[in-house]
Amino acid sequence: MELEKLFLKRQSTREYCEKPVSDDELREICRLAVLAPSAVNSQPYKLYAVNGEKAREFSKFVQVLGGNKWAAACPSFIVIEEGKPGIVERAGQRFLKTEFVPIDIGILSAYIVLAAENMGLQTCIIGLRDEKAIAAFLGAKENTKYPLVIAVGYAPEGYPVREKKRNPLDETFTLVK
Repeated sequence: MELEKLFLKRQSTREYCEKPVSDDELREICRLAVLAPSAVNSQPYKLYAVNGEKAREFSKFVQVLGGNKWAAACPSFIVIEEGKPGIVERAGQRFLKTEFVPIDIGILSAYIVLAAENMGLQTCIIGLRDEKAIAAFLGAKENTKYPLVIAVGYAPEGYPVREKKRNPLDETFTLVK
C-alpha cells in the first residue's frame, strides 16, 4: 500500500467482525514490528499474541473501569511486555535524564499497527489495562509491566474510515535552517 494512503486509512478501530485472525498473520505483524529501531538496538520488549478463545478470555483485562466494552468481540490482541534497558541505555538515561524504553515501545507500537493495516487488519492501541491480571494470564511475575495492548482484527463491512482531523502543519512544524 502507498505510504500516505496507509497513514490516512489507519485509525483506532473499536468494532470487529467475527472473522478470525490467523496465527500466521499475527506472527507476520510481530516479525515486521521488531524491525523497529530502538535505542542502541536494545529491543527492550517482548510480544505476546493472544488469539481465538484465549482472546475472548483476555479481553476482560482491557475492559477495566467500564471501558473498552467493544474489546469483548475482538478476535486477537498483541501484548507488549516492557523489558529492562541495557547497560548503555541505563548510562544514557542517567546522564540525559531520559527514559528510552517507553520511546522504543511507542515506535514498536506504530510499526505493529501499520504492519497490520498494510495486511488488511485493523487495530486499536489500548492503554487501559489490568497489568496484574495480564501477568497472571501470561504466567509472568506480578510486577511485570505491560504498557500497551493492541487489539487486532477485521472491521465489519461498512465500518467508516474517519477523516483525519489534525492541526494545520504550520502550527506543528517549524523548519530551522
